[in-house]
Amino acid sequence: MAKAKVSAKTKKKTISLESGRIYVSTTFNNTIVTITNEKGDAVSWSSAGNIGFKGTRKSTPYAATQAVDEAIKKVRDLGLKNVEVFIKGPGVGRDAALRAIRNSGLSISMIADITPIPHNGPRMKKKRRV
Repeated sequence: MAKAKVSAKTKKKTISLESGRIYVSTTFNNTIVTITNEKGDAVSWSSAGNIGFKGTRKSTPYAATQAVDEAIKKVRDLGLKNVEVFIKGPGVGRDAALRAIRNSGLSISMIADITPIPHNGPRMKKKRRV
């Protein structure tokens, strides 16, 4: 039997971004930041839990700023300059994450709130009778 040789070399694509999108998803327990290119392919991501915060400290504004800084640091060398920011969710890290993006030196072309709002939603539970 002949053994197949497998080379361990990996080819890394060189990506250069001029503009991209930043998606900030804030919940009551965590903040997740994803940076994508214009098509929507994820380039880098970070979260408060990924950085090392545990428990209730994940849901703080400071943890949200650290998550944004970490995600932007991964993309800094790709040449990202212009971003569109999409914020989703009711968490406390919304404003802090936006402030961190502003302070990072990226020019923000658009800020959109894409929090899903139910337009009446499903039928409510029946009222409890005592």
